[in-house]
Amino acid sequence: MVAAGAGGDADDDDVDEGRSGVAERRRLILERLQEQDFVSVKELAEEFQVTGMSLRRDLSALAERGLLSRVRGGATRARTAATSRVYWESERRNAQAKARIARAAAELLVGKTSALFYSGSTVAKVAAALDERTQATLTVVTPSLPVINEVSSWPESHLVVVGGVYLPAYMAQVGPQAVATLGRINAEVAVIGCDGLTADEGLTTPHQLVAEVGAVMVQRAREVVVVADSSKVGRRGFAPIAPSSAVTKLVTDSAADAGEVEALRRHGVDVILV
Repeated sequence: MVAAGAGGDADDDDVDEGRSGVAERRRLILERLQEQDFVSVKELAEEFQVTGMSLRRDLSALAERGLLSRVRGGATRARTAATSRVYWESERRNAQAKARIARAAAELLVGKTSALFYSGSTVAKVAAALDERTQATLTVVTPSLPVINEVSSWPESHLVVVGGVYLPAYMAQVGPQAVATLGRINAEVAVIGCDGLTADEGLTTPHQLVAEVGAVMVQRAREVVVVADSSKVGRRGFAPIAPSSAVTKLVTDSAADAGEVEALRRHGVDVILV
């Protein structure tokens, strides 16, 4: 995901691995931070069998791009002053399952050229999990600030920012402007999160304006990939986004209710368990 630093500051570990090895190590560091709040230089050095100097260089390079925050002894996930407490509390819930879901969903986007990214922490994790090849070819359309921050950090990003009224709790733009913009765009795939999904009631979310944006995304995409951890499957939320028949694929974790999974499959949803 991240290119290695210039050769002039590389130590023996970096020379031995080459640029691709360093980039892979940095990608794995970011994956660890999808699953936990803190990574330490000492533990990472032991895991990757490199020096602390190499790991500190990795963390500094990632911090310069805004992908993490450096702290004493290691790093934490990137934070900004404008970050919503509600959003980050949601982001921490079921973090390991969400990270697995995001990696599996990212594989479904390989070869795609256009994608709508909805709001929500799991959707943002999908953007963060995309490999360099997909980053280079995929045009991302989104109203989500975390997705915007992620995609804008890519070396050559193709990003369409959807404007509107900003909702801090969701860290996303909503309202007539957002709906109008999305209504004029077609995409190969939409990556959608939710707070509830059932075979009978479909996709739901707590906020009507957020649901409105999601509904337009579903309509404008040829394929709809829903990313939701098992706590959302079988749950009926407040505001409907779309019926289950509109969902092409659901990526969720293996703890999802088996009966609901089978009901969704009977409704034509391709359910991927991770």
